[in-house]
Amino acid sequence: MPKYTTPRTLFGRRLREARLRAGIPQDKLGVLIGIDELSSSARISRYENGTHEPPFVIAEKLAAALGVPTPFLYTSDDELAEVVCGFAALPPAKKAVLIALLDELSGEAKSGARTAP
Repeated sequence: MPKYTTPRTLFGRRLREARLRAGIPQDKLGVLIGIDELSSSARISRYENGTHEPPFVIAEKLAAALGVPTPFLYTSDDELAEVVCGFAALPPAKKAVLIALLDELSGEAKSGARTAP
């Protein structure tokens, strides 16, 4: 197993997490988003290690190739990152149900109503 340095940025940590979950090597990921094969591994490594942060359009391509929503790569909250992935995987009808439930729950929180833990 390759030895990785700890990512210095949130984006790098999320990118590496998503790439490892997807089981895609750095060089293949780079090629999938259109980076030249000879430099793809080095570019992805720089993004993961925090040496460089990609432009947003590249982040969108990385997220699409890894099967995660782009916001996943930017959220600092681990629970929110999981919610973002779960929401993205839902069909439209279930997204609407979840949004309605969130509206209801946030309304309760704003009004000071107590909810069960």
